[in-house]
Order: sequence, then C-alpha cells, then structure tokens
Amino acid sequence: MKIVIAGGSGFLGPPLAGALASEGHEIVNLSRRAAPAGAGTRSRAVAWTPDGSTGAWAAEIDGAGAVVNLAGESIAGKRWTAAQKRRILESRVQATRSLVTAILAAKLPPAVFVSGSAVGYYGPRGDQNIPEDTPAGSDFLADVCVQWEAEAQRAKPATRLVLMRTGLVLERDGGALPQMLPPFRFGAGGPVGSGRQYWPWIHRADWIALVQWALRTSTVTGPINGSAPNPVTNAEFARALGRAMHRPAFLPAPAFALKLLLGEMADALLLSGQRAVPERAERLGFTFRYRTVDEALGALFAHM
Repeated sequence: MKIVIAGGSGFLGPPLAGALASEGHEIVNLSRRAAPAGAGTRSRAVAWTPDGSTGAWAAEIDGAGAVVNLAGESIAGKRWTAAQKRRILESRVQATRSLVTAILAAKLPPAVFVSGSAVGYYGPRGDQNIPEDTPAGSDFLADVCVQWEAEAQRAKPATRLVLMRTGLVLERDGGALPQMLPPFRFGAGGPVGSGRQYWPWIHRADWIALVQWALRTSTVTGPINGSAPNPVTNAEFARALGRAMHRPAFLPAPAFALKLLLGEMADALLLSGQRAVPERAERLGFTFRYRTVDEALGALFAHM
C-alpha cells in the first residue's frame, strides 16, 4: 500500500521508511523540498508547506493506505526562548492540522493515521507508574502534546487514529544518545541531577516495529506509549551506559550547571521524567525485542 510520511527526513523517518519499503509499500515523504525517487526505490518526496492549510500535496493522502505524522521542530535543537517554544508548538499543531484537513477532504481517506506525540504528555510524575490512561500534565511539553493530539483527534470520523507517545529513542547515529557519549568516553560519565528521575526509553528498532505493528493491527487505536516495558531512573541508565561502553559512570552532572547551560529545557528534558509503561501495546499483543536497557545498550555498543 501507499504510506505517506510527514516529517520523514529526521532521526526516525528514514529508517522507518526503509523498513516499510522493504515490506513492499510505496513511501511518499512529505518534505519542504521535493526530490526525485532514486533508481529502483519505492520512495519519493513530495513538497508540502505544513502551515495548517492544504495544497497539491493533499492528492497523495487521497487513496493512501496510511499516514504517519512525524513533523515538528526539534524539541532539543535550540534553547527555549519564547519564540522557540512557539515554533515547537506551532510546527506540530499546524503540520497535524494540514494532514487532518487533507484526510477529512479525501474521497478515499487512509485506513489509519499514526500521529506523533510524546511521553511528555504526562508531565513530571516522579516514580508513579504511567500507563496510557494517565491524565495530561500541566507543563510546557504536556501542553504541546495536548494541543498536538487535539488536532489529530479531528481525524477520527474518517480514519483509525493512533497517537504514538514516544519516549527517549536509542540509536548511535542520532537522537539524544550521541550527545551523552563524550563524557563517558573520557571516563567522566554519570547521572544528571539527582539521578532519581525516570527516563522512559525505547530502542529505535522496537520503535519502528511498534509503528509497523500499529499500522497493520486494526484493534490498535488511541494513545500508545512508545517506550520499553522497563523504564529506568537516570542513574540506572547512566550505569547501564557505562557498562555497555566499559567506562565508569559515577560523576554526576549538577542540576544547577545544566539549568545555567540549558535554561528551562534542562528541567523538562533532563531533570524530570515519567515512568511511562507500554501497557496498551503489550495488552494488544506487541512483543518488544529489547525489554531492558542493558539489552538495548548492549546491542548498540556490541561492536565498539
């Protein structure tokens, strides 16, 4: 079938597109710049402007089998000024609004719409277990996720909606993990702040498999926590990373220093967290390949 991926040029989009293409699907990547398909590939890029409206690109939605929404400004790309926070919010809401408008206008709407969200939906929760029916938090990231998901909800009359609330995605070629490695390489790695905050994580291979499963499993609807079954505290994560890299992991990064360096973003992304668990995915039959952080990091660093 034809699968349209919006925001498919980042850390998650290309490997997801590759996995779906390997199953025989035709992939259309909605991009700010169109590009010709490579010879022999099943993928092509179509230009779009995700500003809340539609355009010629919307013809790709009509008759597609599925749409996957990964569009949005990087959360950790820049310091959180008022303008940057507005870009983070508007990029997600407007892109989702464009896609939903196209879905609702389609003569043959896609059977499924997998729309991105994040475990930040729940806000800081200490050590409370967080399944998908947990109410939203009240901080900036929670508000972004609430508004983001509200736009996606408008598609429900026309298609099956899955809200993928993704945690910390682990892979060595992108995401947050490469930024954590330099201190560990020099023997200066360790927890950040108190280390007691929970970091819900998932290996990228499992995240891709989770999206593939959501696309083909008709009983999957609503929010899904895109995180592994065994979330860990930041201190536990640091020790596991040290073991995988054969490096010590006992030097903490002080909270005050991170706040000076990163501002509000430090509290939201590093110094607090959610003990999110994938209750719905496991109940509906999804099997994780990497259930523990030692298994995931051990696989990523097996050939150092």
